[in-house]
Amino acid sequence: MKISNIYVGGWFQRTMLQLSEIYDFLRSGKSQLNLDQKKLDEYLKNLEIGNINYGVSGEEYVEFTTALNIKVKIFEDGLIVLNNQHVSEDTLFSDINQVTDYYEKRLSPAFSYLFSLGAPVPKELANIETVYPYFIVCDNATKDEINNLLSKTERQKYFEFKNTKYDVIRGDKYYFINNKKQSCENIERYIEEQIFIREFKGQLHRYLNIHRIIWEKIDAVKENAHVKGSEIVKFTTKLEGYAKTINLIDGRINQMGTYISTREKIAKSDQELAEFLAISGYRYETLRDTLDYIKYLWNMTKNYVSAAQKLFDGLKADVTSKSVESLTIVTSMSAGAALLDLFTESAPTFTAFGFIYFFILAFIGWGSTRLLNAIASKRKYEVSDIEYEKDIK
Repeated sequence: MKISNIYVGGWFQRTMLQLSEIYDFLRSGKSQLNLDQKKLDEYLKNLEIGNINYGVSGEEYVEFTTALNIKVKIFEDGLIVLNNQHVSEDTLFSDINQVTDYYEKRLSPAFSYLFSLGAPVPKELANIETVYPYFIVCDNATKDEINNLLSKTERQKYFEFKNTKYDVIRGDKYYFINNKKQSCENIERYIEEQIFIREFKGQLHRYLNIHRIIWEKIDAVKENAHVKGSEIVKFTTKLEGYAKTINLIDGRINQMGTYISTREKIAKSDQELAEFLAISGYRYETLRDTLDYIKYLWNMTKNYVSAAQKLFDGLKADVTSKSVESLTIVTSMSAGAALLDLFTESAPTFTAFGFIYFFILAFIGWGSTRLLNAIASKRKYEVSDIEYEKDIK
């Protein structure tokens, strides 16, 4: 059995503007942004680039080869596909690791720095470990040979698709493509579309899980029936952080709809994908429906954190009002003492007792202020909110 190719890839929203920036960087190591040129040169050198090509295949793309026999293809919508043609069954896993390491340790850090300015990536997304789909392309392999490969990588088969030109056997994170009489270019087109669909679905699932996590964190803040005055600022700060994360992710979710339509249109105009789309073309529609669901869910999350912020802003105003009342009491005490002194003495005299009396009044005022502030910080404020039964999401 001959293994002709190993593919790995990912997708994150980009446009032709970022693709132009990538092309300029790959050609000359330059950027129009205020980035450290030494770091750019270092990242470029680490990529070990050979030939670079800028082309169009439905979408614009940049393609380049490397000294490690790895070919990289980057599309304007952010899809990245890497493949290695110098592979064999005996070195399969080391070949897979080589492609993965190039992606994770060379290419991703370079692009992360290239796009390090502007809106940040929320830490909830940045810290997620990516599980790539690996595509292993074989030439005219027998059923037993494919099953042998499957047993080495996966415990079970999740999906199988057959046509006259190629067969697809999918495990959990491995796809085995048995090429019968299809061109390498058309096999690659199928793989590109699979990576996009899988990554799109994966991002939506991550957004669903982040919604669950943030919702529970907001609940944890609001579940306190009473909170101390000293804790209100802490809780308010937490809610501001959640709101920032929600807004950043909301922007990314709202971008996603355009990418489905473009990919779907290009795929359905490709005759070589006709047999595959006849079975799985509905997946574009399913992705669109899932995206609409996530948008609705995320809008609920935005409203929920906004309501929580308004609730705690009201408590902060209440604390401020109580503090003003306390200061008014202290001021009234001081004013009363001063008036008492005015009416009991015909004229002010500078005596040792007068100085001591002044400091006693000042101490009483200071002590009263501290005492009232301490009482305010320990005072508990009621968190009034409507409780709902949770639906399963």
